Amino acid sequence: MAGRYDVIVLGAGAAGMMCAIRAGQRGRSVAVLDHAAAPGEKIRISGGGRCNFTNIHAGPKNFLSANPHFAKSALARFTPRDFLAMVESHGIAWHEKTLGQLFCDNSAKDIIRMLIDEMRAAGVELRLRTDFGAIEPIAGGGYRIATSEGALEASSLVIATGGKSIPKMGATGFAYRIAEQFGLPLVETRPGLVPLTLDPQLLQRLAPLAGIAAPAEIRHGKTAFREALLFTHRGLSGPAILQISSYWREGDEITVAIEPEIDIFITLKTARQANGRQSAQTALAEILPKRLAQHFAEGEGMSGNMADQPDRRLQQLAAAVQAWPVKPSGSEGYRTAEVTLGGVDTACLDSKTMQVKTIPGLFFIGECVDVTGWLGGYNFQWAWASGHVAGEAA
Repeated sequence: MAGRYDVIVLGAGAAGMMCAIRAGQRGRSVAVLDHAAAPGEKIRISGGGRCNFTNIHAGPKNFLSANPHFAKSALARFTPRDFLAMVESHGIAWHEKTLGQLFCDNSAKDIIRMLIDEMRAAGVELRLRTDFGAIEPIAGGGYRIATSEGALEASSLVIATGGKSIPKMGATGFAYRIAEQFGLPLVETRPGLVPLTLDPQLLQRLAPLAGIAAPAEIRHGKTAFREALLFTHRGLSGPAILQISSYWREGDEITVAIEPEIDIFITLKTARQANGRQSAQTALAEILPKRLAQHFAEGEGMSGNMADQPDRRLQQLAAAVQAWPVKPSGSEGYRTAEVTLGGVDTACLDSKTMQVKTIPGLFFIGECVDVTGWLGGYNFQWAWASGHVAGEAA
């Protein structure tokens, strides 16, 4: 077995495989190491097994980072269209869903197969079930990596081991430990794209609503997302909540507006004119799921006929539904988080290559870097783009 390579990539996820492909295409000898039995495990489970592999609208505005400009270079140099060209060249059928999200028609495994085929064509060696540990710089350049198959050496070392999210998939904080070993700064890490939990008192009041979904706008400060809201046994979830969770911090309040496209006050007034004998709960159930309508009507103490409700009371009910302040108690944490916010500080990386500015041959790509996308294919696009530019340089 060869013990020396031009490039060693640690992590056979989306970013690592893309980096290996590009480096191999340039004629570099490349090995990808991963402790898992199969590559691309997070790809496999993504998008309900169909892999939301990119978003046609992906741009810097869709990413969170201490430096909002950092992602611009990589995203411009490897775009969603570039990745789509690869998908189509492999004959993978795809479709666009809401908000520019692109999915496989068949299975996420199509994307994994494509990446494996591309690696094979580029002469990349994929070493699975391989544990790795200590990393040391070699005098005169390059790195030595201790692995379960003995020591390996490389001129360039790419860290693509992801963040801390979904530990049952094998996620660890390995990348952060390596960054610290080399004296690189880290931006505080926390779970992102994660369901939010509620305190026991509020949870008890909302218990009958578990399983109900509704269109909503969730707002935190100046940031708002309009997508589905889902009530769960632990709190609030659904795409709108996952999106806002990346902006929310402990102690903050969010504002929930259910059915934001509808003016509920005007709709209730119209219902009162049309049929004054119905209850407010019945009128509200024309807009909201029945149990949700009951929850809000009872919460506002709305009894009697609609004809007996003055505008002021209808406005109160509408505000309860569309300007509902909620203070989450926390999040479900890394166990269910789709991504990790924060990570290796971009200040120490070259945005054009993902190489550490002060340490030749050391690269960090993908989720372990302080660049986190919205829900909807953006994080995959960051993986492809950061992997591609590192592969151009490693």
